Formats: sequence, structure tokens, C-alpha cells
Amino acid sequence: MPFQFDLNTIWFLLIGVLFTGYAILDGFDLGVGALHLFSKGDTDRRILINSIGPVWDGNEVWLVTGGGALFAAFPNVYASAFSGFYSAFMLLLAVLIFRAVAIEFRSKHPSAIWRRNWDIAFSIASIVIALLMGVSLGNLINGVPLETDGDIYMSLLDMLNPYALLAGVTTLSLFIMHGSIYLVMKTEGALQEQVRGWVNNSIIFFVVCYASITMATLVYFPSMAEPFKQHPWLFSLALLNMLSVANIPRMIHLKKEFFAFLSSCSSIAALLALFAIGMYPNMIISTINTLNNITVYNGSSSQQTLKTMLIIACIGVPFVLTYTIVIYRIFRGKVKIDKMSY
Repeated sequence: MPFQFDLNTIWFLLIGVLFTGYAILDGFDLGVGALHLFSKGDTDRRILINSIGPVWDGNEVWLVTGGGALFAAFPNVYASAFSGFYSAFMLLLAVLIFRAVAIEFRSKHPSAIWRRNWDIAFSIASIVIALLMGVSLGNLINGVPLETDGDIYMSLLDMLNPYALLAGVTTLSLFIMHGSIYLVMKTEGALQEQVRGWVNNSIIFFVVCYASITMATLVYFPSMAEPFKQHPWLFSLALLNMLSVANIPRMIHLKKEFFAFLSSCSSIAALLALFAIGMYPNMIISTINTLNNITVYNGSSSQQTLKTMLIIACIGVPFVLTYTIVIYRIFRGKVKIDKMSY
């Protein structure tokens, strides 16, 4: 279906922007969590946690906002997704809570065993969250057994197909790269030099995963490439992604960590844009019958609802952006450990 700039498409794009904001912001603190156990010594691990300490909970506001927008604008998509991905979503919710508990409890007791156990819990929870997000995206591309009535009957094990697992590992590698770059900005001294080594290794990890999933997508899901064949200019997004990743080691070498972080943000945004373009106008693809597909049109709320919600979004989203900008400005700079730290 050709691109149509209407209320349905505007909401498709807006929800994409909200989830992209979440991936960029919570992506780096999930990456920090995945890397947490690679740091040695209690002080270094405290620095890593405190690098995300003031912002990690605020980052998750974008997930809540995106989920609320999806519920309001595309209730059929929300209902069907929860019917099929219920186990994965409940596991995701449980791990998000457990990760928050690990962050808060980790430094409440001086015992080395206590802190080590919470360190392990924090790192594992971060890895599982990243994997689950990637697995969910992989299943949306792969398609799900969506019935005529909108129900999806699949277990958590059904979601763990090879392509979805590859998408999960790719997402994890992306967040690890993103998190390592963020840590270079927030650390100094010997720890910063150690983190610089993580950046190069994480870039290699991501590039290998990205190349693998790109080939798998083109071979097994050629429909994802159709919009790019019809509109060759869209390939500029893929080029932007490659240039962004290539620019990261250059900026790290020049000690311009902030610009390396912006390049990583651009890469995440480009990847999610490629995903959205390949899916449009579908939001959930049925493996049973393509007539069962839920699109931005048959899965949306009424036009009046979309119009009203757009007005509310135009008022509310700037507040979320302002809050995010203010928090990051207040807590900019290198991490310093004091009595108020985690």
C-alpha cells in the first residue's frame, strides 16, 4: 500500500517516535547493565550504576507513554499483541521491576556477597530485557498466528524461533555498544580507558549481528525490502545507519565522546525507521491468512479519537521532552562517588 499521510499514519509515526525515544534513552542504561559485571571492584561498579542512577527511571517514562499511545490510537493492535505476547510481556514487566530493585538494594548493605548477588541480578535483568525487546520485534517481522477474531495463540517458547532470537541478540549488541559509549562520556581515568576498549569490541559484536540479521531478513522476509525497491531514496536511511556506526570509533579516537553518542543515537533511530518502513501499513502480520493482518487502518480507533488524542499529544509530548532535557542537563558531567550515591 502506498504511503498516505493521514491521521492513522501520523499516529503510526508518533508511536514510532515514542518507542525510538525509549530505545535511545533506556537502551544505554540497559547496555550499562549488560556490561556491569565486566568492571572490577566495588568502586568501579558503583560508578557504572551511578552513571545511570539519576535517569534510568525517567527513561522508562517513554515506554509507558508509548504503550499508552498504542492503547489509545490502535486498541486492536494492543489487545492482539497482549493476547499473543502475554507471557513475554509479563516476564518483561517482572524483570523491569527486579532490575529496579537490584539498583536500589545493591548498596544498602556493605557485605561483598550481598553486593555481588545484586550485581549479577542487575546485569542478568538488563540482558533479558534487551533480548525480550528484540525477540518481540523479530516476531512482528516473522509474523504470528493471528486468528480472524484477533487472538494470537502462542507460548513464550513459540516466540523463541531462530530469527527472533537473532533479532534479540542484535538488539542486545546494539544496546551494549550504546551503553559503552555513554560510559566513556561519564567516566574518567583508568576506568574510562578500560571502557574505551569495550567500545571497539561492542562495535564489532554489533556489526556482525547486524550483517547477519540483514541477510536473514532479505532471504526469508523479502517483503521488508519492497518499500526500498519502490522508493530507492529510502535507502538513505540504511546508509545513515552505516555511516553513523562508522563514525563512532573515529569520534572515540578524537575523544569527542558526545558526538560518538549522537552517532549511536542516530544508528538506533535509523534502524527503527527501517523496521517501520518495512512493516507499514501492517502492525501485526498473520502467518495464518494475510487477510487477518492488523494494519494502521483496521486496527485504529475512530478518526475523532485519533484527532482528539493528537491534540492531547501535542500538549503532552513537549512536557516529556522538557523533563528529559532538564534532567540530563542537571546531571551532565563525570560521575563522582559521594555519600548520596548508590
